[in-house]
Amino acid sequence: MRRTLFIPVLAATLTGCSLLGHDTACTQADEDSRVSAVWRPADFGGRDTARIRLCADDTCEERTSGSPDDPFISLSVKLPDDVGASSVPVRLLVTSVKDGDTVVEDSARARLTEDHPNGTSCPPTVWTATFRAHPTKGLISPKGMKLQG
Repeated sequence: MRRTLFIPVLAATLTGCSLLGHDTACTQADEDSRVSAVWRPADFGGRDTARIRLCADDTCEERTSGSPDDPFISLSVKLPDDVGASSVPVRLLVTSVKDGDTVVEDSARARLTEDHPNGTSCPPTVWTATFRAHPTKGLISPKGMKLQG
């Protein structure tokens, strides 16, 4: 009988469940709903030679391409917390810092996915999407992106 009771109690303890009805402590990681783009600085010439502008709905953020010594750089546009499981229009504009010429321009719709940075039963619930900013293809999936040159 002891072994029969001990195993479920041990399993509950190891998985963070409580037999007394108390929830496990939530971590306090804070995260915002957002659309992000990642890229390899070397893809755009490195040494801050390009300006990347990312827009989601009517909100935009921008930064330079970064140092080629960095394996990747990212840029995020914050979304309203209550955006939910929707899709939002996303625009990418990459221009040359030197002369302002357009390097790549693209648009897409971001299908937001639900994320729980502190666990499924803990707040916050955020909605995110990530693209890769590619120097010739524009906004593409980041899957399979090599982080080294």
